[in-house]
Amino acid sequence: MPTIKHRPAGRRTAEPRVYMQDVIPYEAPERFADLHGPAEGTLTLPLRVYWGPKAECDLGQPEDVIKAYQAILREAAREDQEELLNASLLGRVWRQLMLPARCRDLWENKFPQLAQQA
Repeated sequence: MPTIKHRPAGRRTAEPRVYMQDVIPYEAPERFADLHGPAEGTLTLPLRVYWGPKAECDLGQPEDVIKAYQAILREAAREDQEELLNASLLGRVWRQLMLPARCRDLWENKFPQLAQQA
């Protein structure tokens, strides 16, 4: 018969933890040129991409572009990225975006021109 060993209360085994940031799936289009979203005007983010208080973003305001592009890169499927992101505008704001390392690495490895942005 096997022996049962009791652990003292309050002690946990050293099991590896899995963090959401390490497993969340990020997407990117096949080609940078596939990003044909608007470069000016108002961009309304779909609820599946941004569920914050103000989904309308004025693409003439840098803070709105940053908010929108961060949400799109983190949360949107490839099809939404192609429809909402503008390649030229993305290149201009790339360095200002606060992105998870895995998301930034995916995009910079796929599109080296982003990594080269000053």
